[in-house]
Amino acid sequence: MSTYRISQLAERCGVPATTLRFYEDAGLLPAGRTSSGYRVYGEDAVERLGFISSAKLLGLALEEIRELLGVREEGVCAAVRERMVPLVAGRIADSEARIAELRVFSAHLAAVHADLSGPAPEGGCGPDCGCTTVPAAVGPVTPSRTRWAPAAETWRDAPVACALGGPELEGRIQEWRQLVDKAEGREEIPGGLRLTFPATAELTGRLASLAAAEQGCCPFFDFTLHLTPAAVELTVRAPEAAGPLLADLFAVGA
Repeated sequence: MSTYRISQLAERCGVPATTLRFYEDAGLLPAGRTSSGYRVYGEDAVERLGFISSAKLLGLALEEIRELLGVREEGVCAAVRERMVPLVAGRIADSEARIAELRVFSAHLAAVHADLSGPAPEGGCGPDCGCTTVPAAVGPVTPSRTRWAPAAETWRDAPVACALGGPELEGRIQEWRQLVDKAEGREEIPGGLRLTFPATAELTGRLASLAAAEQGCCPFFDFTLHLTPAAVELTVRAPEAAGPLLADLFAVGA
């Protein structure tokens, strides 16, 4: 049976010796010792390192990898798979949440880009020139919570007038109604409503993009997206005078 010194194992597996020492300290890669105190590894260390590297590529934490290695040592592949399935499912949810966050941020960037591409005001920059924008996220951006909302309630003082008309307005209404039909819950709140949707990256991206487009033509609407791994909440508010349009777009009172 082949044995390896730490430098030999590092060269064989393409893993730095410092990483091998770290894995040993973390309880992932046990090492024997020669009579002189040098680390020595068996052939099973090569396969073990392959499993560790694979688990890291899946985004698993060291604690989870350590647990999986313990299950793996029992010699039953089915048991390892059974434990890995929920871990990988959790990473899928995390990835979809991150994708949704990026879609929200991308929609925010698109709205800012559209604003900056318009005519610039005369003179220097001011609070309403568009060069200073509200952040796309409020608070820390994590896979479990994303907020996209303006810092100030400027929508309350915006004129209640939509820049769309005719077929464009009708098309926008249909877009919103198609999304609203996918809501799993709805709650009327003062001045608006809150809709709950499944937490999918595609649906969250569509909500963010449409909300950004809507604020471009109807700045009197206020949108807040609250994202968790389980659901996406869209809160919509508008001044009292915008009640009829709010009802048209989101079927308030339906």
